[in-house]
Amino acid sequence: MTKQEREIQMYGMTTEDIREQYVESLTAKAGGIEMVIAGILSDCQEMLAMGAGVSLHEYVRQQLNIAKHLLFTNALLKASSVTA
Repeated sequence: MTKQEREIQMYGMTTEDIREQYVESLTAKAGGIEMVIAGILSDCQEMLAMGAGVSLHEYVRQQLNIAKHLLFTNALLKASSVTA
């Protein structure tokens, strides 16, 4: 399995797509990446509360993986800027 195939399986898109769609979004620029992550988590919570069917479970799983990717990427960026 290629890196791109693995990313699509985990996130439903590539990490480059994540950067373009989430990190470079107006929400990220205005409120920070933390607001983007909170929005993703809120959307997942709402889907689960509404009784997301089996078809949406995969989408929720991928969205949670995107939130974790953004969280860890942001933490690494902050850590590297502190030590630099």
